[in-house]
Amino acid sequence: MLLKNVFKISSLFQKKEYTSFKDSISSTSQSDTQTKSKNNNQNKNNLSYKSIAIVGCGFVADYYIKTLSLHPQLKLVGVMDKIGERANKFAEFHQISHVYETLDDILEDNTVDVVLNLTNPGSHYEVSKACLEAGKHVYSEKPFAMEMAQAEELVNIASSKGLYLSSAPCSLLSETAQTVWKALRENQVGKVRLVYAEMDDGLVHQMPYDKWLSESGTPWPYKDEFEVGCTLEHAGYYVNWLTAFFGPAETVSAFSSCVVPDKQTDVPLDTDTPDFSVASIKFASGVGARLTCSIVAPHDHSLKIIGDEGILGIEDCWFYGTPVYIRRSLTIGRKRLEGIWKRNYPLVKTAPKFPYRGAQQMDFCRGVAEMVDAIIENRPCRLSPEFSLHNNELVLAIQNSLETSSPYKMTTSFEAIEPMDWAS
Repeated sequence: MLLKNVFKISSLFQKKEYTSFKDSISSTSQSDTQTKSKNNNQNKNNLSYKSIAIVGCGFVADYYIKTLSLHPQLKLVGVMDKIGERANKFAEFHQISHVYETLDDILEDNTVDVVLNLTNPGSHYEVSKACLEAGKHVYSEKPFAMEMAQAEELVNIASSKGLYLSSAPCSLLSETAQTVWKALRENQVGKVRLVYAEMDDGLVHQMPYDKWLSESGTPWPYKDEFEVGCTLEHAGYYVNWLTAFFGPAETVSAFSSCVVPDKQTDVPLDTDTPDFSVASIKFASGVGARLTCSIVAPHDHSLKIIGDEGILGIEDCWFYGTPVYIRRSLTIGRKRLEGIWKRNYPLVKTAPKFPYRGAQQMDFCRGVAEMVDAIIENRPCRLSPEFSLHNNELVLAIQNSLETSSPYKMTTSFEAIEPMDWAS
């Protein structure tokens, strides 16, 4: 997998004007049948919800389904998986009434507005492309695609058809991330110079990962996880924070390596995908950031934003209600020192309690819910296609750093996005 064939599309740098299904219907004179169809579509678009179909009933699907009820604008109409037995098991466990036999069945179902693509990363592009070409809005698990040319193609298809396209992770929409962003807008630590972001998950290859099961009983797909790599899987949790806070990345200098080539899996791995990466990112705003990502280093999901007047930080981005702290800098004699005392900066609002067990407490459905809100309100979604595309390029550049050379100059950009209304 190489980060190549990356081509710059100037139209991606311009803010897209999204249209709803209602707006896309011709206002010209039509036959009675066409008029009836138009009225039905108008009524459908005026609803306060959108119909969702899930493609992929694997490990992560359990996390999504458990937070679906938090968002009444999401109406689940059915699920599908290439392994029919897995889809049936998932549907039975979660009391989902309808199981689609094939992807084509979803594409031909005119009641489905949005497809939630939860397939394995290698299938994201193929599934998302088919759904977009069939006229469905798409929210995809990360990454958009394993190659930039494919990711750019998806963005172009969505734009040409007036469809919404967005991608996980949606942790930027968390109470904690929105609080950090508010503190930055308020200049709480002065001019920001540097960011240290850590996304290290411990010695995963020494953990009993072969015994990890989702709530409905699906095993953790460790072969896929190891072959896709921790950078593509997890770096995005902080990448989308940093790009939202500080604007598009300009260049990235990175190193990645597979430091544990023998992970002693019961099935051989097809590739020595990096299990460690470290990146130095320069943003167009002038801020510099160091981002680490590994499944080898001790567990650390902390963030430190270093400004002229102190440090703004958190301990773990995987918990939506993680406290935000400020440490004021002190001048003692001839030295400027980091403050000893942490002062909590109040969260913009309390995060909900999520109804599932796990190492993280995240609202996995918040991203698709925000996209659906945007469809209903006929506005751009916050996790826009261009925003997700830029983050896709940045993460691929980090993972493939040994192949692409450093520093890597970014080719994509995006319009500034807005914080959540409840965090302003």
